This record gives sequence, structure tokens and C-alpha cells, in this order.
Amino acid sequence: MLLAPRTKVIVITGNDEKENSLKAIEMGAHDFYHKPIDDEILTVIVNRAFVIANIERENESLKNFSLASNGFIGTSPEMQHVCRLVERIAPTDVTTLLLGESGTGKEVLARAIHNQSSRANKPFIAINCASIPENLLESELFGYEKGAFTGANKTTEGKIEFAGGGTLFLDEIGDMSYSLQAKILRFLQEKVITRVGGRKDIPVDIRIVCATHQDLQNMVADKSFREDLFYRISEITINIPPLRERGEDIVLLARTFLQLDAKQMGKRITGLSDEAIEALMQHSWPGNVRELQNKIKSAAIMCDSKQINASDLSLKVNTSQLPIELNLKKVREDAEKYAVSRAISLCNGNISNTASILGITRPTLYSLMEKYALQKESV
Repeated sequence: MLLAPRTKVIVITGNDEKENSLKAIEMGAHDFYHKPIDDEILTVIVNRAFVIANIERENESLKNFSLASNGFIGTSPEMQHVCRLVERIAPTDVTTLLLGESGTGKEVLARAIHNQSSRANKPFIAINCASIPENLLESELFGYEKGAFTGANKTTEGKIEFAGGGTLFLDEIGDMSYSLQAKILRFLQEKVITRVGGRKDIPVDIRIVCATHQDLQNMVADKSFREDLFYRISEITINIPPLRERGEDIVLLARTFLQLDAKQMGKRITGLSDEAIEALMQHSWPGNVRELQNKIKSAAIMCDSKQINASDLSLKVNTSQLPIELNLKKVREDAEKYAVSRAISLCNGNISNTASILGITRPTLYSLMEKYALQKESV
């Protein structure tokens, strides 16, 4: 047990005393079985132990792999899909392309991929291709030899070499010049670089993760992005949904940021008011998670009460928008009434045709019409 603590131990005993069985369980046994041995029963017990062991192993894996632990929070179906993709690709060295609007958390996701890979104890180097002038980006990536240009007083390694053994994150790769794209392609294909002003090929073992908010396929069609490079960097593509499409993740993120900000500021803010939540859900969030984070930090500073209000967020609640109905019974009834009403209208009141397109019987249709006070001429 000490050598393999996760091993499922099944105690088979000829002693029918319950105290011994309970003591075995207390000491860590998975199950116990009294003699005489019945092959079928013992097989069931052993198979059950295997099933439970596999479930525990999967749970442990999911527990260890958490986007939240890497700063990426979300429970929406869209983010759960992203989570499953990252879980699958992280252990591999596949080149990954992250697509998403500005502020959706592309770098955070890239770090999550790195942290869950076998390269986690090696460097994670990020470089924003849009923030560095074109004439400097090449030397920033590949390094340069002494005397390569004015001011090159010593040989300097580039970001690619610094990332040796780890992960290089090329953010906003869509802004990279066409000529530099060719050099990046050569590196991806041959895993060697040549410093600016140098002649020696230097092998480098790194993983590449790229990101952009631009439509690279359109850029390929416009000849502003190399087609061969596009296919090389998009072995796996992950689309990160904008915040406005993540539903209740907005409130989850807001509460998480608020808890962190309130603690950092030493303020006793207990949460968000209903009005604040409604304002958060109505806002379109063009700046995505980054905008939300800034809004919450500003609100925490401005808040004078125990709860954040819409005014603290500098957001207005559109009262013309009806609040979201959360009662599932009411939601189902409204949807059912609408479907029956529309079907009657489409079938010009023909009961047989209406029942047919709804996939129900005529008696059921009559019952629904009576329930919702609908007539044959309903629109």
C-alpha cells in the first residue's frame, strides 16, 4: 500500500466476523469477500474495483488539469469545449493556433497549454508581433551576432533560443511581415535558426503556440499571409469565444475578479447587486475579459457599500429589456405555447397537419389547445 497507495486491495477472508471486515476497510482495503469463493461474485468485485480505479484516475487527471488553476475561468459549454481541447493537445508537441478577439485570454490559454505539457519546467516565452517594429522583430526572435548592425556590440540570443526546451508564444502572428513569415516557416520545418549576421545553423527544440484576432484565411486569400505557414501553424486550431457568448461565465468571472480586488484593497465587498448582474449580462463587452476585469477593479475602488451596483460599474440597465425567465416550468410552457400557436398558423388551422408537424397525436394537440386557450385561427 505504501509503494502503490492507489492500489485497490480486496481482502478475502474465511473469518465471518464483521469487526475484522470493518477493520480491513478502515485500514484502507477497497472491499472484502468471505469464503467460500464464488468465481462470478469475485469477478464482479474485481471488475468494480477496476472501474472505480479508472474513475478516480480520470478525476485526478481532471483535478490536476484545470484552466482555472492557470487563470482561465469558465463553466459555459463553450469554455468546457476549449478545456477538453487543451487537455488533449497539451501533452503533445503539436503546433497550435489560438483564434479570438482581443482580450479573450489567448496568452492565458497558451500558458495553460505550456503548464500542462511535459515542457512545464522549461521557459515560456511570449512575444507580441504587433508591438515590435518590423525591423527589430527579426533580431528579437532570432538573435544577432556581434557587428551585425550598428549597436550590435555583442552576440545576443533571440527569444527562440531563450525558449529552448520550452514554449514560444507568438501573439498576433497575423501582424508579422511577409518576409519574416518565410523565416519562421523555415524554423518550424527544420527546427534550426540563423542569427542575424550569422552563418551558423543553431538547432532549437521548442513548441510553438500562435495567436491572432485576425482572419488568417482571408489574409491568405489576399496574399498578405503565407498559405504554407498558415497550414503549418494551424495543426490544431482553438477558437476562443468572446465574452458576450459565454453566458453566466460573465458573472462567474466578475465575482472572481471582485473577490481578488476586494482582498487586495482591503475592502469588505460581499458581492454584486441584482442590478449590477443585470447590467453585466446586458453589456456587449467589446473588450472581452480584459474590459470586464478593468470594470470590476474600477467598481471596487468606487464602491462605498457592501455590494457593487450598476452605477459603480459605470453601466446602465436597459429597463426595456425584459429580465431573463429562470423558472424552467414557465420557460417550457412559453416555448410549448409558441410552437403550437405557430404550427396552427402554418397549417391554416388544419388539426391533422398541425399534429403531424408537431410530432404529437390529435388528442394531445386538442389538450394543448385547451390548456393554452388556442383556437384553430391562432396566429
